[in-house]
Formats: sequence, C-alpha cells, structure tokens
Amino acid sequence: MKIAVAGIGGVGGYIGAMLCALQPKQKITFIARGEHARAIKDNGLKIIEDSTTFIAKPTHIYEADEAKGIYDLLLLCVKSYDIPLMIESLRKNIDKSTVIIPFSNGIEHTETISNMVDARVMNGAVYILAHLQSPGVIRKEGKVFAAVFGGKGFQDETIYVDWLLGEAKLRTKTPPDIETALWKKYLFISAFATLTSYFDESIQSVYDQHTAETVSLLQEIESLAWKKGIDLSGEVDKALATAASLPKDASTSMHLDFQQHRSTELETLSGYIVREAQRHGLSLPMMSMMYTTLKDR
Repeated sequence: MKIAVAGIGGVGGYIGAMLCALQPKQKITFIARGEHARAIKDNGLKIIEDSTTFIAKPTHIYEADEAKGIYDLLLLCVKSYDIPLMIESLRKNIDKSTVIIPFSNGIEHTETISNMVDARVMNGAVYILAHLQSPGVIRKEGKVFAAVFGGKGFQDETIYVDWLLGEAKLRTKTPPDIETALWKKYLFISAFATLTSYFDESIQSVYDQHTAETVSLLQEIESLAWKKGIDLSGEVDKALATAASLPKDASTSMHLDFQQHRSTELETLSGYIVREAQRHGLSLPMMSMMYTTLKDR
C-alpha cells in the first residue's frame, strides 16, 4: 500500500514517523519541503517524546510537485490555509480510489477537498501536542494522542485505516457521529488557540489566570454548535479539565505562529466562529473582540 503523509510538522511528523515502522510492507512517503525535507533526507526524522527519542526514515521524501504515482492513502497534515494548494499540487497523485483524511485544524476541510478532487474523502482530527523544533526534529509533549476519523459511506475504509494505524501503535477513535466528534476537538482548539494567542500565554496559564474569559469563550463556541444542531453537553467541563492537566508550558500551534510572525490559522479557528455566529444571528462578544484584536496584530 502506498501511503503519503503531506505536511511533516508536529502532527504529520509524529504520525508519519510511527507509520515508518510498517515498512517495507507499506510504502511511506513524506511530502515536505525546504530545509526540513533536506534534513530528513540526510538524517531521518527525529522524534523527541518526553525522555525518549527515535529516528524514522520513510521510503521516499518528496516535495509535492515531485511526488510519483497514485497514493492509496493520503493523510493531509498541513495547516488549514495550505490545504487547497497541497491538494492542487498532488492532484496527479490522487484518483477516485484514493482515501484522503485531513488531520488539520478546522471542520470544513472535507467539503473543500471533495470540491477539488474525485476521491474518498473522510473526516479527521488529531489530539496531540507536538511541534517542529528544528529541521528534521519533531518535539511531542506529554502522552496525549488520538487520531479520530470516519465518514458516512466509508465503513470499509474506516475499518482498514483503523487497523493500519493500530499496527503502527497509534491510538485511534472511529465514532459513529464523526461530525460531533470533530466539534468536540474544535471546541477545545478554537477556544485555546484564540486565548493563548490573545493573552500570549500557555494553555495552563490561560486556565489559571483568565478563568472567566476561558469559560465564557468555551460557552460561546458551545452555543454556536447547539445552533448548528451539535450537542456538546459536558464538553466545556472536559475542555477545562484537559487544559488543567497539560504540561505547564504547552501551548497551541496558532500561538506559536503568532510569536514567530508566521501565517496563522486565525480565520479557521476564530474567524469561522464569528462568521457563523453572524449567519445564525448569534452574539458572541468575547470571540468577536479577541478575533478583531488578533486580526489587527
């Protein structure tokens, strides 16, 4: 089976590295670019996880325009704003039998991808704290990891990918209601990406020092989900408990991107909430204020 992992940052790097253990039976391709790609070609991909490290070497590593052949499974792990460009670059490597799972932040990606290519596009989300530490090196923090995926009409594909990731010792979840599952992840990441970026503090610091704002923002996102027919009962408390349990310095990728003056997922993680609230006639003052402030930075 030919498997491609596109985007070898914190999410794709960790998943791709774990999948490399399935070689040579499975062919693992990394889609990366620049100095990071060159470092992996020269030395492999180093994963630092708590007190352990390991090095993974894929079957192939390509930039998107160099990729060869049709992929059976494409795990899309780029930032949300890079999805259209990545799919366009890999169009030659995708056909109607290709299974695509976007593991990017956000909840609209399946529709975007399905409008671009004829493939088997499933929903997906990942729970992980990991980032690109330096070219060729991924740092994963804590024990948190779960790949959540599925989709109506894709039962066989879901079962197979679940088995495949399990063989690579990756924890998976395949809930029957994948849309609600995506919103559970989105509730947490939307709120804490916005909060950590706005206050320029870690997740735990936000939880400890800005409790009222944290609860308010989570409740605002929950209210939008309800308006869209998504039941997130109990998820605000679960999000708060998760935030309290994370490593002291753990933050969000959007916060790190703001700190390093890179492109951010602000429109996906904050702007989407504001726009959808307006469309449904909801007033979400906390998210609107934070989004407007961050947009002007």
